[in-house]
Amino acid sequence: MDLLMGIDLGSTSVKAVIYDTSGKPAAGAACKLDVSNDDPAHPSWCVWKHEDVWASVKTVISQSVKDIPAGGKLRAIAVTGFGMDGLPLDIDGRELYPLISWHCQRTLPQFEQTRNIIDEKEMFTETGMRPMVINSIYRIMWMQQNKPEIIEKADKWLLIEDYVNFKLSGAKVTDFSMASTFSAMVQQTHTWSEKIISKLKLPGHILPKPTQSGTVLGKVLPDVCAETGLSGDELVVLGGHDYICAALAASINSGGDLMDINGTWEMLVRGMTKVNTAYTDNYYYIESHVARNVWCGISSAISGDMMEWLKDNYGKPNDENVWENLMAEAEQSEPGSHGCTFLPHFSGSTAPRVEPASLGSYAGFNNRVSRSDIIRATVEGLTYKTREMFEAMTSGSSEAVTGIKATGGAVKNRFWMQAKADILGLPVEIPELYEATPLGAAMLAGIGAGLYRNEEDAIKAVYRSGAVFEPDMKKHEQYTDYYKNIYLRLQDALKEVNLEIFNRFMK
Repeated sequence: MDLLMGIDLGSTSVKAVIYDTSGKPAAGAACKLDVSNDDPAHPSWCVWKHEDVWASVKTVISQSVKDIPAGGKLRAIAVTGFGMDGLPLDIDGRELYPLISWHCQRTLPQFEQTRNIIDEKEMFTETGMRPMVINSIYRIMWMQQNKPEIIEKADKWLLIEDYVNFKLSGAKVTDFSMASTFSAMVQQTHTWSEKIISKLKLPGHILPKPTQSGTVLGKVLPDVCAETGLSGDELVVLGGHDYICAALAASINSGGDLMDINGTWEMLVRGMTKVNTAYTDNYYYIESHVARNVWCGISSAISGDMMEWLKDNYGKPNDENVWENLMAEAEQSEPGSHGCTFLPHFSGSTAPRVEPASLGSYAGFNNRVSRSDIIRATVEGLTYKTREMFEAMTSGSSEAVTGIKATGGAVKNRFWMQAKADILGLPVEIPELYEATPLGAAMLAGIGAGLYRNEEDAIKAVYRSGAVFEPDMKKHEQYTDYYKNIYLRLQDALKEVNLEIFNRFMK
């Protein structure tokens, strides 16, 4: 039996899932990945320690390989991961600095500098990207300005997925989807932008070569095999950006398809068969798909860590059914949560308004607001943000979206999925895919290994439709009122005071 492994580098955990060629899981393992605050002089700075990342990857590989069923043969491995976060390597592959995390606000000055050099229209027209403080060019600029001796030694700047591929195979490359997150690649040609590199005075030589997902990078290195139990026959195949790998698994390719990925970040992803970087005020950005000759329109916002905050502060310790119990409490409230309204900006706003200094808030407290209202308001506020992104992304489109496919860990939260259907006024389908993100990576591994002819063949082999949450249109009308007249206005009302708080406590 031919098997494929997808390794998923997440913001809270690292997973390895081994699948058969029909997309059914055969083995797997996961372990926690912690962000580090390792600079006492800057307690808000966050990094991923490269030794922690690599140790986690080796752990999940070795644990999952032990559980391969009799008769199973692992043919290929592909890695998927969150974008933007990377590190410099010297010519001999030595790590020169930890991976600056997307949690970290240290690159805000470089972000502001760039906006004074390249405006949003020029950035989008050249690269398909919008200014986002977490994108990789700002990390490189920070390194140039604060650690120039490191840049002088650097051979390549590898994103987290690329770093793991290098440790597995020795190749220093990136794929088109991950390269998009640098904010320095021309989408139409998949080449680095000389204009961006020149205007920002970037060290272009350290940018890795953009390469098509599904390309074979080589076999697993012998020392990795010795530490993980791999045989050495396994191919390492180039994967891609996590939510775009999930889009492949969910069959998001054409313009009428839209996926909502629910994880640490919430991503709305819409397939595009033609790339168009003509500037528009309808906020979204463009990344290359992991599928050939396809692109993705994307809008994104941090989401899951606020639900984790809710669990940590409102859930009972050691409660094995914590989410079921919290959502049962939320259902005791009613739409609108008695006026309690949540602005989900714990880590700023990335879309559709780019406001890195914005902060979260619970507003509308009154003597009717209860614990169940606060829990429900959190879910509603996060879903208002989904609607805000959806409207900006689809406004003016000639292709109507008639439904949404949802993937990610949050799809198990039935209350939240129903809230999405009600607030958006659209059916929400949950495809029957086991861990769509590593599955998408495994599909790319299968393409590289020749087990699938192409992306369409892989989708045909693994995709299965699933449950659908239909919208309650009466609730949709209620939510539309609250969304337009309370939630959207709350952002403007708090903008200035949030900036004051940010300047005093977050810098």
